[in-house]
Amino acid sequence: MPTTARPLLAILSAAAVIAAAGLAATATAASADSVQLLQNPGFETGNLTGWNCSSGDKVVTSPVSTGSYALAGTTTGSDYAQCAQTVSVQPNSTYTLTGKVQGSYVYLGDSGTGTTDTSTWTSSTGWTGLSTTFTTGASTKSVTVWVHGWYAQGTFGADDLSLTGPSGSPTPTATPTTTPTPTPTPTPTPTPTPTPTVTVPADTGFRHPAYFMPLDNTPQSISDIVSNSGENELLFAFVLDSGNCTPAWDGSSTHTVASDTTVQADVTALRAAGGDVSVSFGGYNGTELGATCGSSSALAAAYQKVIDKYKLTRIDLDWEGDDLDANMAVRWGAIKTLEQNNPGLKVTLTIPMTTVGLPDTGKDEIRQAISAGARIDVVNIMDFDFGLTSGTMTQAAETVANAVNTQLQSLYGWDAATAWAHTSIQLMNGHTDQPSELFTQSTFSDLLAFAKSKHVAQFSYWDINRDRACDPNTVHNWADGACSSVAQNPYDFTKIITQYAG
Repeated sequence: MPTTARPLLAILSAAAVIAAAGLAATATAASADSVQLLQNPGFETGNLTGWNCSSGDKVVTSPVSTGSYALAGTTTGSDYAQCAQTVSVQPNSTYTLTGKVQGSYVYLGDSGTGTTDTSTWTSSTGWTGLSTTFTTGASTKSVTVWVHGWYAQGTFGADDLSLTGPSGSPTPTATPTTTPTPTPTPTPTPTPTPTPTVTVPADTGFRHPAYFMPLDNTPQSISDIVSNSGENELLFAFVLDSGNCTPAWDGSSTHTVASDTTVQADVTALRAAGGDVSVSFGGYNGTELGATCGSSSALAAAYQKVIDKYKLTRIDLDWEGDDLDANMAVRWGAIKTLEQNNPGLKVTLTIPMTTVGLPDTGKDEIRQAISAGARIDVVNIMDFDFGLTSGTMTQAAETVANAVNTQLQSLYGWDAATAWAHTSIQLMNGHTDQPSELFTQSTFSDLLAFAKSKHVAQFSYWDINRDRACDPNTVHNWADGACSSVAQNPYDFTKIITQYAG
């Protein structure tokens, strides 16, 4: 977009499926001191000793792969029934994790390796082998291995788990337990996700968030927005880097998050009106924190400052331009850490669209999130700026959204209803950056009906700063940042958005 308009949003992408299962060879031949490092690897104690598990996990006598016992995990819409164990390892060493699993979307993986965490998955009715290999970092002394299913995919089984490689300290670092712990660690605390046959989205309290720039483009007051539009769900944009991995509004060194009082007052006012806020990191202009913070831990710490400052339960990742599908190991590593440290945090990935739906870069972002073990709750599709080539704006936006639905089904193995329930449709009111596109109030109403018919997670738009007519006595840009460039009354578009309830 022109610099006078809002920076392009990159739509939230939901977590994508990783590489296929199958036994993988170790990177190097097992050394003479390669040993089994897991405690109770086949659950033959008859309980979960040595494992740190979800309340949905238990030991059963049938079905089993070998021996007398196996793990059975029962997933729900809010729990993927993870069972994990932390073990001591040696730095700069290669390890192989294997196991037998059965069920829909069963994952086996590792975290905290100090290098690249790995994982693999399969869906099968019978026992199937999974294997993954990783090498520890120069200072890594322990890693966590885990097995889990996927939200609301029923019961899965796991047996004959094994982690082999050079031994670390004599005993695992995990404290043995005889009963499952209620919260799976160290991977993200699960958040509600719909079953394949249920269309209720994961974040039912944030149905129609309108984007809002609290410091730019002549922002309205929160009281005016709430009183005259009825909107009390806002997505504040954008937090960027003002230098040295310092989160700041619009990347301005004069308005760092740490020193902010203006945006904080808006957040307080919005919550006092019964609403809530999410914060968007990125945008089309400026320097995104993920490009400069250098490491996942540093980036997670920068994001955490924003979460703590505004007591956030939702964040939006709007990685656009040269940040799209860039530095993914650092970025998704940071998100994984945030999800571990902030139970219940909802993560939206915003992705720009093409005429055929998700760009390849967007698909890759989703795949890499899954590979990293980071969760995407909602994929926010920027359903504009792809250029209208034929038909109406309504038809084009619906075509793009339908294409994304098919793509998400392929990436996740979901059915259509589940994919819609993890999709946010984001529009842009009035003139967009593409002269061929125009969203009128009628277009918004048509697409509201479409969103309702699909039961999408969210119906959103860019942005509330533009929800007013342009002053005819002032020269405006084509896609002006402070007005829509179409005939309208104040908040016409917002009043349509707020009608969405699922």
